[in-house]
Amino acid sequence: MYRFYILFPFLCIGFANLCAQSTVSIRNCTRINSSALEFSPSFYGNGMVFVSSRKRSGEVDKITGETYFELFYADFDEDGMPIHPAPFSAEINSDRHEGQVSFTKSSDKMYFSRNSISKGVPQAGKDDTVRMRVYEAFKGTYDWERVRPLPFNNLNYSCMHPSLNYDGSRLFFASNMPGGYGKMDIYFVDWDGTKWTDPINLGPEVNTSGNEVFPYAHDNGALFFASTGHRGLGGLDIYMIDLSGDEWGNVINLGQPYNSKADDFGLILDKESTRGFFSSNRNGGLGKDDIYAFEAPAGLQGLKPVVQVSLHITAIDEENNASEPNVNVRVFERANDGLIKDGNTYSATLVPATDQSQDLIMRLNRKNDEELGSPTGVTGRDGSVTLNLAANREYVLLISKSGFKTQELPFIPKAQTLKNTMEVRMAHINCIPLRGIALTDKYEKPIPNAKIRVISNCSGQEVLLTSNLDGSFDHCLDLGCTYTILAEKYGFKPNQTQLSTENVRGSRSFSISMRLAPISEEVMRKPLAEGTVIVMENIYYDFNKAAIRTSDARDLEALTRLMLKYPTMEVELGAHTDSRGTTEYNQQLSVRRAEAAKEFLVRKGVAANRIRTTGFGETQIRNHCKEGIECAEKEHQFNRRTEVKVLKINEAAQYEVKPGGN
Repeated sequence: MYRFYILFPFLCIGFANLCAQSTVSIRNCTRINSSALEFSPSFYGNGMVFVSSRKRSGEVDKITGETYFELFYADFDEDGMPIHPAPFSAEINSDRHEGQVSFTKSSDKMYFSRNSISKGVPQAGKDDTVRMRVYEAFKGTYDWERVRPLPFNNLNYSCMHPSLNYDGSRLFFASNMPGGYGKMDIYFVDWDGTKWTDPINLGPEVNTSGNEVFPYAHDNGALFFASTGHRGLGGLDIYMIDLSGDEWGNVINLGQPYNSKADDFGLILDKESTRGFFSSNRNGGLGKDDIYAFEAPAGLQGLKPVVQVSLHITAIDEENNASEPNVNVRVFERANDGLIKDGNTYSATLVPATDQSQDLIMRLNRKNDEELGSPTGVTGRDGSVTLNLAANREYVLLISKSGFKTQELPFIPKAQTLKNTMEVRMAHINCIPLRGIALTDKYEKPIPNAKIRVISNCSGQEVLLTSNLDGSFDHCLDLGCTYTILAEKYGFKPNQTQLSTENVRGSRSFSISMRLAPISEEVMRKPLAEGTVIVMENIYYDFNKAAIRTSDARDLEALTRLMLKYPTMEVELGAHTDSRGTTEYNQQLSVRRAEAAKEFLVRKGVAANRIRTTGFGETQIRNHCKEGIECAEKEHQFNRRTEVKVLKINEAAQYEVKPGGN
């Protein structure tokens, strides 16, 4: 058992068939496991951080016979499996052991295990043994910074395996400090608003004369841990206890296939409580310890469902202060940037970068309400509706009704009360919605990036719109006027029509099709001119890494749809960094980011041979923020982008009239 209590945890998992009341599937995470040790995964960003001794060039720990453990990060693919492991942090990984990690909800602070070191020098206790401590670190500009041990650590015993609860108010960890029930016990400390309290032992319900290690606090209040002291199948087994109420539940052995005759430990579980990962050294793995993924569609036996909160929404007509019935409420999960997590809720528009530039910028617009599917709820006669939502998520609410302005509101449940209320004041719109589409006249194919001019014949004011990648455009026309709608695009003959909002009564909208005739067949074959550069600024990469946060990759989602729509389109992906960091590092980072963008497209179904990649590093800074010049974060962000250059496109096959066709 030296793996976890002398210096630090080693363990990993192998998979067996699930013997439970429902079907559970288990897969070895073959793309991150090696012949070394991989264990203790933690969710982070769009992937996981885990512990490994895979680094063969490092110093070997004489006690374990392995290189010192380091932290690695792996992004999730479309199936939720980890891929492409890479070192997590140059600041956190040291020349000694690092271990289990836990992140705050905002991912800007972390807790982790590490050998007792100060300024790179190991610190031993009275018996000359270097033990483990729990550290905290904060996300900085380039890497994690302000690394420091927590106050309850001691050189004469180990503290390790930190796990933060959902709201960050309680931190669980394992320790062999004096006064426990066995070799290693599980403790917790609470945050009182200014500092961590003294450690509290979880008591004999959890701790035994054996070892209790690897705690993991789930959002629903359950605590998972590994133990050798409770009755099990052999070695370390994984257990669970419900700590959500005033009275704790009983310790439950998760049974097979999570547990085996070998060591099984380090389990983590997603928000839905149906997917997760754990570690084991059972037979059949790739190495000494492996990480495995599991899917349990019916959840884990004995696990309470995630706490639900009720949200009571009341819609009020702002004009007469009366309750408003038949208001649609749509609920979406909120992404890290505050937008809706599902990229399919946005459509893309290509607009000129500047008046003088031929480059295009991809802009994202939320789709019309009716394109977003059925509402989650609708207010009744009293203007109210009650929704049940999971307490462990953040949401975006879309509140809409014809004739009123749609509101997009963030919502974070207050789990303490279980009842949440919201009053939404609905503002009238005094205009008529216009929804149009630009099409080719002969084949009725959508025309992206067409310029749509809406000219008021009353005031002479002109509004310039741009059609989305699907050819659509939207506007709102003031009442009591006639409008000229003009559509144009290079290579096509312009077209125009007129609409009048005079004498319009009631709630209605206009739908128009602007059909443009191509000047030549060449423009039909090349809906986007070869050489066009599309600047994509809304691709988010995990902190100082090349892995794309796929939940925030809306531009790439839109590019995927564009390339699937035009199967002859070939592109070059060029990634750019800001000027911070060394020139060599930024060059390498940009290459990795371009490759990550390509891999995203390939996973979405775009053939790899249609995509080239280039990394430009910091060689093409777009503003004054060159190396050594102090700039605001937004100014640096302007330089971080991925550009898509159209190398080739020939869509002639789409427009051929087949023999015998109409």
